[in-house]
Amino acid sequence: MLKDVYFKPISMGDRDLFVSHYKSFPQVHSDNTFTNMICWNGYAHYRYAFVEGCIILSSTVDGKTAYRAPIGPKDPELLAQVLALAAKSDKDLPFIILDPGNREWISELYPKLSLYPMRDYFDYVYRASDLAKLPGKKYQTIRKQLNQFQRDCSPRVEHVTPENVQEIRDFLDLWCDWKDCDSDPMLIHEKEAVIFALSHLSELGLSGIAIRAEGKIGGMSVFEGLNQDTALVHFEKGIPDCKSIYRAVNAEAARILARDYTYINRESDMGVEGIREAKTRYHPDHMAEVYAVKKEDIDEILS
Repeated sequence: MLKDVYFKPISMGDRDLFVSHYKSFPQVHSDNTFTNMICWNGYAHYRYAFVEGCIILSSTVDGKTAYRAPIGPKDPELLAQVLALAAKSDKDLPFIILDPGNREWISELYPKLSLYPMRDYFDYVYRASDLAKLPGKKYQTIRKQLNQFQRDCSPRVEHVTPENVQEIRDFLDLWCDWKDCDSDPMLIHEKEAVIFALSHLSELGLSGIAIRAEGKIGGMSVFEGLNQDTALVHFEKGIPDCKSIYRAVNAEAARILARDYTYINRESDMGVEGIREAKTRYHPDHMAEVYAVKKEDIDEILS
């Protein structure tokens, strides 16, 4: 029987296991990626167990733990054990499903089990060529804004390297001052996550760009491959000293990623209205959906 003691905290030494496992079981949602978990570990306290050829993930926020569907060969008995473990959690939604294959499988096994969409955590997935080329009338306004940015701000794009990482960290301090991070603990966690990514760029297999506007770094992006046809942008940051800096960061990263990937996942909006509006404006091709199960529903199907 699966027990909570079988789970151990995720550490940098676990990356090879995740990379190898995900080659056989590719992921579609950002939140299951090793980079996401290790960078946000100070906030969500990710743990994993490797059982019967499956990776089982958990995260603990404010002392309450949620478990995720097993990643690996379909094993009904193991799934039932994870559900039983989730039923012991104090969290109202203690079981999370992050990929459509598992969602269909679980619905077939437990047709009476209600799955609740967590819209705030749906990832936005775009055609890479759309973000890189901004074609047609639907992107006309964005193209005009980028043209104005080019004229006004004399931008220069450069890759993130050990030589400019400290300057990018200084930029993040300015970004945090602009966003007033001290008033929002989540922004503090986000800054810590970005700094961790920058400090372990090569070990995590990440790449990134910075954009200088009028000689100073005004925006940055960090990204990697998510699966064979999709890239994942983990972080995009900008300071609006030059208008449309975020548009420029998005476009320049897309031009690089479109060479190798069909799609770009730009993660969720976390329910923030302004972020949702901005991500929707770029016309996503589809969403990587997230579903949750209520504790009382688990109790009912297992009783």
